[in-house]
Amino acid sequence: MKSPQEFVIAPEVAEALHCNQAVVALESTLIAHGLPWPVNLEVARQCEAVVRAEGAIPATIGIWNGMPTIGLSDAQLETFARSSTILKASRRDIGFAVGKRQHAATTVSATMLLADCAGISVFATGGIGGAHRPPANAWDISADLVELARTPVLVVCAGAKNILDLPRTLEILETAGVPVWGYRSDTFPQFYTRGSTLPLSARIDDPMEVAECFLAHRGWTNCGAVLAQSLSEVDAISESDWEELLKTAERDAEVNKISGAQLTPYLLKRCAELSDGRTLKANAILIQQNARLAAQIAYNIQKVRP
Repeated sequence: MKSPQEFVIAPEVAEALHCNQAVVALESTLIAHGLPWPVNLEVARQCEAVVRAEGAIPATIGIWNGMPTIGLSDAQLETFARSSTILKASRRDIGFAVGKRQHAATTVSATMLLADCAGISVFATGGIGGAHRPPANAWDISADLVELARTPVLVVCAGAKNILDLPRTLEILETAGVPVWGYRSDTFPQFYTRGSTLPLSARIDDPMEVAECFLAHRGWTNCGAVLAQSLSEVDAISESDWEELLKTAERDAEVNKISGAQLTPYLLKRCAELSDGRTLKANAILIQQNARLAAQIAYNIQKVRP
């Protein structure tokens, strides 16, 4: 853990960590860049409420005036939700945001890093990044995958975003020694849609079992782990509908010369527009679903931790 002078921990979160209570990290990029106003603030608040309802303390992570902050206040959440000038910070960008004393929303990689520095081992998000689809974007690989290979945090998610090359994403994680467990699923979830046909090496059906497996994993390795759960059939987007949405969004991105860090948020926003908000609704549901499961796991980790 780094020096306490290098980041701020909200008093409630600090007290919970000191008393060995369950704490769940939440990211701020989905608030500032992933969802539109006012849905972004509503979802952020609902996620924190869901975590509390399961007996854990939420810690939404971001950078505030250049200070990495573990547990943003409600007023800070609203600023992140309303402002159009919040930086998007992966691990690479933390130093710049700190040095320039700016507000920055943390991605999966940066949130994992800061959570680990604070002593938080469970993190809930929507979907992780991964390898983009070739040939044009063959070398566009998310920093999330590298972070998972070196930071021992459990990431509870709905799989990888299905704008990505999912087989390549899983191969990279396997090479890095990062386990990808399916929660009550034998196949890899696809974010907005139901599980893919991609098999996973392990399935876990109970939060206590997840807690035990993750603690054992941390005992032997220094990398993270992914726990992926699918949306219900009622809430998910059909595979055929999604592919049509994505094809149109990708054509639009090419016409508008959107690439790099801007590509994923552009595609997700465009798909929400094309689907009349159906993907946006699915995104909000899966984020809350993951927060609930993460809280259950964090609670059980504290029960079985030596």
